[in-house]
Amino acid sequence: MQYLYLGRVDYAEALRLQEELVALRTADRIANVLLLLEHPPVLTLGRNARRANILVSGELLAARGVTLHEINRGGDVTYHGPGQLIGYPIFDLRSLRSPRGGRLGPVDFVRLMEEALIGLCGEFGVAAGRICGLTGVWCGLSPASAGESPKLSEPQISYAGSLCAAPQASSKGLPSAGPPNQNQASPEARKIAAIGIHVARGVTSHGFAFNVTTDLRDFSLINPCGITDRPVTSLEREIAKEGSSTSAGSAARPAALTSLESLAHRAASRFGLVFDQPVQFVESLDALRAQAQKDSAVPEPPTLEPPAREFPAEDTPLTVPPEIERLRRTRPKPVSA
Repeated sequence: MQYLYLGRVDYAEALRLQEELVALRTADRIANVLLLLEHPPVLTLGRNARRANILVSGELLAARGVTLHEINRGGDVTYHGPGQLIGYPIFDLRSLRSPRGGRLGPVDFVRLMEEALIGLCGEFGVAAGRICGLTGVWCGLSPASAGESPKLSEPQISYAGSLCAAPQASSKGLPSAGPPNQNQASPEARKIAAIGIHVARGVTSHGFAFNVTTDLRDFSLINPCGITDRPVTSLEREIAKEGSSTSAGSAARPAALTSLESLAHRAASRFGLVFDQPVQFVESLDALRAQAQKDSAVPEPPTLEPPAREFPAEDTPLTVPPEIERLRRTRPKPVSA
């Protein structure tokens, strides 16, 4: 697995970049790639989104510099903005295996993404887990529903060529789907990461949004993911809640929020651990493209020149003609002075 940190990237450019890399991964010209970046303020509407979950007018969005994009991932409306770590895994599911060795399906893929982000929270002393029926990563859960829930609902996935195709059942060894009335979290649950992916020809795109130092007031523009009864949170806020009172939290706090780039490296390591993939940092998109170009080049076979043919000289007789032989035997007599 390779990964890049791209800094702040316009959302339209990120869409174009995902299309480019999906094409390269589908053609097997690059390995699995995790793009890590940040967006300027933007609202994205998934395939299942309802406009009613945008709570302000288009004029107000424009006045606040917030753009709007309708995209092909699963899920409802989501906010992206400064201080939020965005991850776009361009992974070929056929190259991955479940913990039990079977084929990794889209549902399992989302579950492992959640697991990576739960582990990332844990690095900073922040307890996180899942809520049945609500894809993503949550803080403030009761001990019974934090971490690995026995049963989980289907995640936010869209498929090329189908608006509501049923996800593949979860593989053994990973949490499976379950009815939404099981393992409900406490009313204090707060969402720290949203997840929604698209799958085309076995290759994933879109991914996760993890709130780090995000201005949470911007979420008042929407009902995040269509959820109206549970708030959002950030790593910064959760560290302040439960990390400052412990030695681990106080030690991790300065490193946690110095920059998104430092957190991106930690996130990539978590993905490598969860997906059982070696992790390689790539310096730039140009380096990745150059690698793809190099790997796709087919060397031409060497040109072999045919050996030179030997021909006997046609103007040289193979035997001495009789006339020449007689002249050789008849020598002129010397002339005396």
